[in-house]
Amino acid sequence: MAEEVLATLQKVGAFRSGHFVLTSGRHSDSYVNKDAMYAYTHDLSALCKRMADLYRDKKVDVVIGPAVGAAILAQWVAFHLTEMNGRSVYSVYADKDGNGGFVIKRGYDQLVKGKNTLIVEDLTTTGGSIKKVVDAVRVAGGTVVGAITICNRGDVTKEMVGNPAEFSELAKVHLESWDEDECDLCKRGIPVNTDVGHGKAFLENKISPDR
Repeated sequence: MAEEVLATLQKVGAFRSGHFVLTSGRHSDSYVNKDAMYAYTHDLSALCKRMADLYRDKKVDVVIGPAVGAAILAQWVAFHLTEMNGRSVYSVYADKDGNGGFVIKRGYDQLVKGKNTLIVEDLTTTGGSIKKVVDAVRVAGGTVVGAITICNRGDVTKEMVGNPAEFSELAKVHLESWDEDECDLCKRGIPVNTDVGHGKAFLENKISPDR
């Protein structure tokens, strides 16, 4: 299955080659542009169906994802679970709380309360976003029956995402990365990509280091 998932990501242009700055600040010659896949509804639906299939027997009542992109995943996964099991599954999302965490509001907390909840994500490197949503679901009184990501880029484990009942991924991706002072791409003068990743902020900081 992983090979097919990776082929789909390649097909929609989610894999990029060049000189990138990752969220961690490390540099890499490869990048997973998760946003690219959201434009391709047929392929995205197929990926979400695979996610749903792994949890079809877990009696999921609600699917939730961290805003923004994973809110779309939640919708598709809930749709496929509804189709598979013949009972309605809610789709909701968690908002950023402005302090680095996530909060469940808009009345969605009442849908989560007392319900079996599945958390979905597109790409995870440290597991931080999933863990924050796991925490938010528990605060709202929901039961986390599982968490799943399309791409596990950082060897993230169940413990790193807050110990939900299950943690899984459709595919693992291993990308090499280096600190700036070890980056051969920098030494060779290869321009940093500013369209995706954190290249733009990196270059701005180089110009104004005290900013």
